[in-house]
Amino acid sequence: MKGFNIKRQCYAMSSADGDSAEIQMYGDVVEAWPTDWWTGERLDGSYIAQDEFLRDLKKVEGCKDVTIRLSSYGGDAVVGILIHNRLRELAANGTKLTCVVDGVAMSAGSVIMCACDNVRVNPSSLVMIHKGWVFLYGGYNADDMRKSAESMDSYDKAMVSIYKRKCGLSDTVISHMMSDETYMTGKEAVEKGFADEIIEDAEPLDIVASADGRSLFVRGREMHLCPGMILPDSIPTVTPGAKAPAAINNQPVVTGSEEGGNNSMTKEELRAQYPELVAEVEADARAAVDTNAAVSEAVQAEERRLQEIDEVSDLFDDALVKEAKYGAKKCSAQELAYRAAQAAAKQGRKFLANLDADGGDSGAAGVSAAPGKNDGDGGGEDSVKDIEAQAKAAVKAFLDRKEGK
Repeated sequence: MKGFNIKRQCYAMSSADGDSAEIQMYGDVVEAWPTDWWTGERLDGSYIAQDEFLRDLKKVEGCKDVTIRLSSYGGDAVVGILIHNRLRELAANGTKLTCVVDGVAMSAGSVIMCACDNVRVNPSSLVMIHKGWVFLYGGYNADDMRKSAESMDSYDKAMVSIYKRKCGLSDTVISHMMSDETYMTGKEAVEKGFADEIIEDAEPLDIVASADGRSLFVRGREMHLCPGMILPDSIPTVTPGAKAPAAINNQPVVTGSEEGGNNSMTKEELRAQYPELVAEVEADARAAVDTNAAVSEAVQAEERRLQEIDEVSDLFDDALVKEAKYGAKKCSAQELAYRAAQAAAKQGRKFLANLDADGGDSGAAGVSAAPGKNDGDGGGEDSVKDIEAQAKAAVKAFLDRKEGK
């Protein structure tokens, strides 16, 4: 197989010898290139269109090693799943797949990332997973809305299976992470199993957000967020319209406020001129780190709680398990067991009370054990009462033991 070199507007595929190939994917995943509603002309932007990409992907089918360099907000879930499955087909046929997250792997981008058996991330890379969402226009009744929700549930289950193959977490934990729209740094992605290796010696990767939260700048390249996506507050911001990210490690900072346009200052110069502002920013950064650590600890605790409940869920009623997981009074696996014991005890008392009431209504207490024997020789009313008292005492003792009395 001969080498090839394919260059598109937002992705490229190349191979020098036909044995190893590199795919660069920097853009949003779409079914077809979006066009202007009025003119029909293609919109500007970085889009990885389904048919074009899959047609070019055939070029790498004979390669033994394929490295995907990725930075994508995601896009169309169907296309993301399709590309993932085609990549897994390559892997099944013996191709070694490696993904290097140069910038971000979000939404459908994270689905594509998880097709690779070896995922390498920068310390400052971002991986984000969330549940699928869709725009709805027109009029719908309750049945229509339920069908739409069920359809979205199916997409979510498909993505859970993809993430589970990669990270090994339980369906419940992954589903909760998707519901929370979870962002992970490179280190966190490795800790949770979504990535395999941190590129420790990588050059610093500058990632900042626009002040309005609608764009990310990755090494100076602007990437627009899809509507509805919200960036975490821990990502530093720059003013809208800035052409490069803020400085890291003494690299120039674009302030945009100097006369004549994009003049710059080093971090030391900025500290000397605006000491209070720099101190405030650094304090905010430290607070953000502490907050992130607390949030991470809380997420891990919630994952453990749900996993412990899953391990004993088969022993208890489904309604009790659901209430323990997601209800207004969520609890631990230990508390779930206690609640189940309380419910069993309450049911036992109700059964005993009903039995006593039925016995009273039937008049059985006034019937002797043997006709004509009511003289205290083992039959009669006193004997029946003794038996009933013994039965009640036995049931009460059992219930007391169950409640730990």
